[in-house]
Amino acid sequence: MMNGQKAEEGMGKGVSKRDGVVQVILRLLSLAASVIAMSFMVTARQNGVASVYGFPLTIRSKWSYSYAFEYLVGVSAAAAAYSLLQLLLTGSRLLRKATVFSSKRQAWLIFAVDQIFAYAMMSAGSAAAGITNLNRTGVKHTALPNFCKALHSFCDHVAVSITFTFFGCLVLAASALQDVIWLSKC
Repeated sequence: MMNGQKAEEGMGKGVSKRDGVVQVILRLLSLAASVIAMSFMVTARQNGVASVYGFPLTIRSKWSYSYAFEYLVGVSAAAAAYSLLQLLLTGSRLLRKATVFSSKRQAWLIFAVDQIFAYAMMSAGSAAAGITNLNRTGVKHTALPNFCKALHSFCDHVAVSITFTFFGCLVLAASALQDVIWLSKC
């Protein structure tokens, strides 16, 4: 047997070395997106002045003032930890030329957890986007202003965080899709 064939067989039935490399890349992207989303959110804070009925109102905003933003940070941290764990497991299996998934049961479990985290990232991004939209538009039928005019840096940090949260969701969904492709080969 040639070394290339032996390595192919070590990856498991229906799983190529390329599939393992794609999994590692997806895990790296997921980890990066989650860490960036979390980093931008926890650095979102600013003080400013807004005008309400012509009176200056000092406002201060920080990510921890909103449950939706706290939820995004928590989900991003959990997704980052999960992605790091899967990256280490998949990378070590790939380096040892072992099977990427030790069993079909493990593949189904990883598929399910990938989906759970993808949905959680989508949920966190959606919750934070709703609050951010309210901050950008104000409340039209009241005197509450557009807070993002006075707190543009804060709102920009939040927007970047939400963008990377949705990107992380897409990467986790792609990983789940690759899990399904692998499962269909077995």
